[in-house]
Amino acid sequence: MAAPRANCSALRALSVEYKSLQEEPVEGFRVKLVNEDNLFEWEVAIFGPPDTLYMGGCFKARMKFPTDYPYSPPSIRFLTKVWHPNVYENGDLCISILHPPVDDPQSGELPCERWNPTQNVRTILLSVISLLNEPNTYSPANVDASVMYRRWRESKGRDKEYENIIRKQALAARVEAERDGIQVPLTLEDYCIKTQVKPSNAESQAEMPDFYDDDYDEDYDEFSDDSDYVDEDDNDSGNGES
Repeated sequence: MAAPRANCSALRALSVEYKSLQEEPVEGFRVKLVNEDNLFEWEVAIFGPPDTLYMGGCFKARMKFPTDYPYSPPSIRFLTKVWHPNVYENGDLCISILHPPVDDPQSGELPCERWNPTQNVRTILLSVISLLNEPNTYSPANVDASVMYRRWRESKGRDKEYENIIRKQALAARVEAERDGIQVPLTLEDYCIKTQVKPSNAESQAEMPDFYDDDYDEDYDEFSDDSDYVDEDDNDSGNGES
């Protein structure tokens, strides 16, 4: 898919963030580009934290960034099946940090809990990992999952329905990931990122497409066409909002 029509500041911001996450990975997730010619769509692998229901799972998702990032938030859609109070049936994630900072009393969210340009991919995905284990059930995207989660929590784990579904999904996700050659961390030691030697500038340049280029204005047409960018998923995504 062709890259969206973009402004230089968005491209530069994404280039810097992507390069940083390649050189200094963060525990709990890994990222890569869906297409090396498009910095506006990332594939994410989110690992279930140890000692949680999601332990051993590798949940794949897509992040799509708007052309005015970081002034507007990206969207996240899970590709792996996830039964969760804050995930719609089509995989779209509903989380405050990705909502525009408007005053909406009915949502139960304060503007300060929503998106602001100081956020970045690291803070977003760490918030997603935290949300996996601590769902927001006040404005759920999946009402049935929310009811089931509350029943499981209030019974102090005696009602196993919610737990069994999550563990089954985590196991299935792990099997699929291992089939794709992904090593899923199963212990806290494996989960935590160890300090690694940074690649040299030459190695980094060889591994990373040169999006961060002062001459980008001259090459702008390589990343755009005569029509505005249209998200191919817009027509089939869920209409509900949290």
